[in-house]
Amino acid sequence: METSERFSNRVANYVKYRPGYPPEMMVFFRERLGLRAGSVIADIGSGTGLSARPFLEMGCRVFGVEPNAAMRAAAERLLSAFPNFISIEGSSTATTLADHSCDLIVAAQAFHWFEPEATRSEFKRILKQGGHVALIWNERQLDSTKFLREYEQLLLKYGRDYEQVRHEQIDEVVLSRFFEREFEGTSFSNSQVFDLEGLRGRLLSSSYMPDEADAAYGPMIKELETLFAIHAENGRIEVLYDTNIFVCAL
Repeated sequence: METSERFSNRVANYVKYRPGYPPEMMVFFRERLGLRAGSVIADIGSGTGLSARPFLEMGCRVFGVEPNAAMRAAAERLLSAFPNFISIEGSSTATTLADHSCDLIVAAQAFHWFEPEATRSEFKRILKQGGHVALIWNERQLDSTKFLREYEQLLLKYGRDYEQVRHEQIDEVVLSRFFEREFEGTSFSNSQVFDLEGLRGRLLSSSYMPDEADAAYGPMIKELETLFAIHAENGRIEVLYDTNIFVCAL
């Protein structure tokens, strides 16, 4: 399946059940990078608009560059109240944005899908002098609770290409090769609390998990329900994340 089409049948669950970003992230961008109302942001692989929203709420102008039509349409609906959101059909290697037009480029949950060399060239083209690139991931904690350890085993068991596409494979070597210079990393705590329906939706928002048409879907959901029954407290389960940000002036 084309990378840009992996999430086409996951949009509804993605919108409802993927985590947002902690407020500390925007404090970091404001204090460390001087971001302010009116700053121009290119959100590359902007998906359903989750990552664009905090920048729009800050008063920035955001170009949401997304190749997947279904996700792009979802972002246009969800962010329709923000006149400073401009939806763009494009990719990391062909954003269609003007030369030296952006104060900051962000890629949230997306960089691991990019072709690094061509992406770097495009980013350099659209960044203003002194502009920054920020690569962002909400990384689910894998072993901080018994539930999260067992949930990870479920993903490993049923995920079709989970180990190949998981973004945790992006390490310091990969980032150094992309940035070609020293970069800064920071991390913030993040979390979601789900009932059973929410946990199911969170699972199904991932492109590597079986959908309803797959023979493995029924057994997978039964195992998820068992996990929830064992570990939920008062009908709720908490999923913990680290919001990791890597920043560099290209």
